Amino acid sequence: MDAFYALAEPNRRHIIEMLATRGQLTATDICRKFEVSAPAISQHLKVLREANLVQMEKRGQQRIYRINPEAMIQFEGWARQLMELWTQRFDAFDAVLMAEKQKMVKKRKKSIRNVQAKPKK
Repeated sequence: MDAFYALAEPNRRHIIEMLATRGQLTATDICRKFEVSAPAISQHLKVLREANLVQMEKRGQQRIYRINPEAMIQFEGWARQLMELWTQRFDAFDAVLMAEKQKMVKKRKKSIRNVQAKPKK
C-alpha cells in the first residue's frame, strides 16, 4: 500500500494527526471523533496499517493504534529532498531574475545618459 494513497483521504490524514498529537489511541477512541460508521473507520485504519503508517497492538479486546515513527521519518526525508530540490530551483530562478534586473538597470542608465548627452534645440 502506498503512503500517498493512504494519506490522500482526509479522514485518514485526520487519524494520523490525532495519533501524532495524542500518541496512541484505541480504535474506539478514534471512531468517537468521526461522524462516519465504525466499519468505515476500521477500513481507514486498515489502509493506514497496510501503508505502514500506523502500528496496531492488541490488548485483550482493544486495538491500540500509534504512528509508525520509521514511516514518518522516511516520509519526512522524502519531503526534505523535494524541498531542497525546489529551493535549488528557486535559487537558480532568483539568480536569473537578478541578472535580468541588472541588465535592465544598465540599459536604463545608458538610456538616461544618452538623453542627457543630446543637445537641446
